[in-house]
Amino acid sequence: ENYEYDLVVIGGGSGGLACAKQAVQLGAKVAVLDFVKPSPRGTKWGLGGTCVNVGCIPKKLMHQASLLGEAIHDSQPYGWQLPDPAAIRHEWATLTESVQNHIKSVNWVTRVDLRDQKVEYVNGLGYFKDDHTVVAVMKNQTERELRAKHVVIAVGGRPRYPDIPGAAEYGITSDDIFSLPQAPGRTLLVGAGYIGLECAGFLKGLGYDVSVMVRSILLRGFDQQMATMVGDSMVEKGIRFHHRSRPLAVEKQPDGRLLVRYETVDEAGTATNGEDVFDTVLFAIGRQAETGTLKLANAGVVTAEGGKSDKLEVDETDHRTNVPHIYAVGDVLYRKPELTPVAIHAGRIIARRLFGGSEERMDYADVATTVFTPLEYGCVGLSEEAAEAAHGKDGIEVYHAYYKPTEFFVPQRSVRYCYLKAVALREGNQRVLGLHFLGPAAGEVIQGFAAALKCGLTMQVLRNTVGIHPTVAEEFTRLAITKSSGLDPTPATCCS
Repeated sequence: ENYEYDLVVIGGGSGGLACAKQAVQLGAKVAVLDFVKPSPRGTKWGLGGTCVNVGCIPKKLMHQASLLGEAIHDSQPYGWQLPDPAAIRHEWATLTESVQNHIKSVNWVTRVDLRDQKVEYVNGLGYFKDDHTVVAVMKNQTERELRAKHVVIAVGGRPRYPDIPGAAEYGITSDDIFSLPQAPGRTLLVGAGYIGLECAGFLKGLGYDVSVMVRSILLRGFDQQMATMVGDSMVEKGIRFHHRSRPLAVEKQPDGRLLVRYETVDEAGTATNGEDVFDTVLFAIGRQAETGTLKLANAGVVTAEGGKSDKLEVDETDHRTNVPHIYAVGDVLYRKPELTPVAIHAGRIIARRLFGGSEERMDYADVATTVFTPLEYGCVGLSEEAAEAAHGKDGIEVYHAYYKPTEFFVPQRSVRYCYLKAVALREGNQRVLGLHFLGPAAGEVIQGFAAALKCGLTMQVLRNTVGIHPTVAEEFTRLAITKSSGLDPTPATCCS
């Protein structure tokens, strides 16, 4: 067949690398293409994709830095003596240096891992010459052709900028914040998805003045009661929200600061204009798939919505695009969760189906996730709105409770928004459809319950599970009050 490779993967992020390494382990000859186009700000990074370089990993490290700052002040009532708590300051340069050093070490380990596993790494920007030929454009603009029996598209996505004056010239995105050379100062976050809220949260925790501009709702796609509580908990932390607002222009002032002109629409539909000055404007208004440079038409690949979308539609069985030997995985997929573990799992499944004779299929249902806001929000399964839409309001029961984390007592931290709920079917053993948790260590809490939900967890089983005391995770086992009962879900005591 005259193919140089069994598989060529375009994109060196989590999904692409997982697919490539699994394929090699099953005896395939594999090449991975990866090339990072600099952001409008000029930021670029190494091998590993969004998660490692400008996503999950640096985000979690900066979130941790923020939590540590809070813990320093919490430690005083526990007896730790601080010289002068009011004088404690955070140094941005030290944090970014530490974060970037860690990222570079992961870049290096990833590169070595590919070499050790005999995956050929090509540092070039890929596009299709035809359906079996991928061209890599190298740094020096020379081109190299790779003939492959199978191709996996794993190019992921990049942040979008709004089409307004000054946005791309003076604004930044999550591509830039984790290596920003100067402290961000007074910052405006435009967008209230999980990326915008997470960045707003850790920046406020590090001591910066933070505002968030919300066009419509917070955390679209998530349970809206929980989303509202996340926002309220952030307001309690001192983060300002501009609701029903959108930026109109970003203008650089003589002193280097940024004047943002914006529009706010009230509930009656009346628009008013405003302006404010910031040191940094970060856009988190969504991401677009990096399919524009792939020359998909040369391979006959059609994007979703009849070519109108920038994302790719694949069949549910083996992730094929409309071209049988071209597959896609990760954030480039249409209406699939844009999460690193999802891409990794799906990438491995593609390789096992292609080269291992596996009939395994990716299951996109009930994927757990966590929003790393100052008070974290973890969830798995259906939102209350989605459950009601699927089963009717009378077909579901919602168990809920406020709770008080033990570690919050001594420093007298607010427990106002520590809340959880289980959305279940009303009949029979009440199979659990969704779990939602707002509080400390939400990611760690929801991960274990996610496995239980995948196994068909019922409220009967949950109530018969003995909790570990005192933990926040045990609160799921103590759920007894339903919304329909109208009873107060606030606990009276800790241990009874």
